[in-house]
Amino acid sequence: MQKFFRISLITFAVLGLLAYTAWQNRINLLVWGAPVLAETLDPIGPNVPTQWTVGPSTAALPPGQRPPNVILILADDLGFNDVSLYNGGAGDGSVMTPNIDALAQQGVSFTNGYAANAVCAPSRASLLTGRYSTRFGFEFTPVFKLGPKIFQWMEDLEPKPLPSFIDTVGADALPEINELGMPSSEITIAETLKDAGYYTAHIGKWHLGTREGLRPRDQGFDDSLYMAGTLYQPWDHPDVVSARRPEDSIDRMVTATARYRANFNDGEYFQPDGYLTDYYAREAVKVIENNRNRPFFLYLAQWGVHNPLQATAEDYAAFDHIEDHHLRVYAGMIRALDRSVGEVTKALERNGLAENTLIIFTSDNGGAGYIGLPDVNKPFRGWKLTHFEGGTHVPFMAKWPAQIQPGVVVSDPIHHVDIFHTLAAAGNAQVPSDRKLDGVDLLPYISGEKDQPPHETLFWREGHHQSVLHNGWKLIRANQTDKGPNAPQKKWLFHLSKDPTEQTNLAMAETGKVAELEDLLAAHNAEQAAPAWPSVFDGPQRIDKTGIEPYAKDDEYIYWPN
Repeated sequence: MQKFFRISLITFAVLGLLAYTAWQNRINLLVWGAPVLAETLDPIGPNVPTQWTVGPSTAALPPGQRPPNVILILADDLGFNDVSLYNGGAGDGSVMTPNIDALAQQGVSFTNGYAANAVCAPSRASLLTGRYSTRFGFEFTPVFKLGPKIFQWMEDLEPKPLPSFIDTVGADALPEINELGMPSSEITIAETLKDAGYYTAHIGKWHLGTREGLRPRDQGFDDSLYMAGTLYQPWDHPDVVSARRPEDSIDRMVTATARYRANFNDGEYFQPDGYLTDYYAREAVKVIENNRNRPFFLYLAQWGVHNPLQATAEDYAAFDHIEDHHLRVYAGMIRALDRSVGEVTKALERNGLAENTLIIFTSDNGGAGYIGLPDVNKPFRGWKLTHFEGGTHVPFMAKWPAQIQPGVVVSDPIHHVDIFHTLAAAGNAQVPSDRKLDGVDLLPYISGEKDQPPHETLFWREGHHQSVLHNGWKLIRANQTDKGPNAPQKKWLFHLSKDPTEQTNLAMAETGKVAELEDLLAAHNAEQAAPAWPSVFDGPQRIDKTGIEPYAKDDEYIYWPN
């Protein structure tokens, strides 16, 4: 009996030690185990060839006599400095983007183009509807119910000098993530162009809801190749080179949920065919070729260059002069994204469609600080998640040879909400008249028909993190102390006309201007809807350092709610 008790006590002690060790290492176990468990319980089958709708075999009218084809190419987390046209290219000027640059050189470059938000999902909702997404409650990026709890674990295990405030109780009350999306009552540019006789196709990221009623085909797209995983290729694929940031919590979260899968028209999941950026480009070419005899709208929402950082072995090899492994992988990803734009433009040329096709290229927000590369948004301060220029001032250009003269430069501020109006006007489509729209048709400003700025005032809002740009003056404000989200606000005021890189905070010196801009914000906020789901996370983002650099007492930071 004593021997039995001794064995039981030893067993209990060992199990207790294992449980304690597992709990202390729960984040690492999650990052390693979640993808393995997912693949075991829900294996993804091999690639299934897509069956894109095929248009008429002959055209009723030649390309020049029918409405233009429309292609919207949206990059993910592409920094201003990642496009060589603007600032010489990432990697000390050695990473060129000739195909992206050519869109602007052969059309128009918007040197002050702004994303609708500093984070992906609300930005996409605004871009597709022509409305500030806060008008319909899409204020925060959808999160898994378990996400805030995992972030709290990270905070507990790895306390930071600047704490995050995480509402794990509120997160438990969140709807399931598939319920968090853009309301079906919103009218997208796909629906608008479809009503005007266009065939509509979506390829890539969506991030606006996954349940029935919220998916791309429920929001105006005839066909949809849907990104259902975050890997460009499996981690162990021989043709991919990866660069992880295990010290960064967001990178670990992406890794924990990373899968390599897609579906077509809401069917079964399958593996994509090759490196994701190239796969989407090949599928875009199929859409173009299948529908060359009728007007089409193609929304190509690339995942590049969002983390996880993964490049093809060939693209990685092309930058053997770059010593930093992470930057070299990132450079390869930019090369693939640029190549994808080239594949689209070459397909248009082969099919005689280049002259009468409007292409708009932009990014959903600025480059991310958590990838640990300091120059992606150069010369601007700040990152994705912040309303500093680095988070919202994005690559933005358009090409339409039939209507836009080459080499046009528009320096006045323009915004993602303008894309809706511009595409609708190009396609002679009727815009909704039963709701407030926030954008303008940019074509008259490009042609010089209108010479005043397209916008006097622009707004950004995500919870307490709010900004306004008005006649060259920009105010940013956010709750900013370790006492929690009800604390007094920090304010930054910049005269962008004189200080475009936001070096000098004039908030204390220009109190009258601050009051004027806050009045504009108050009037704007009064028109917005309540958030469709609450913020459950409030975390600090340093403005001038990447997420992997050490903290210093004088670091400037801003709290970001989601």
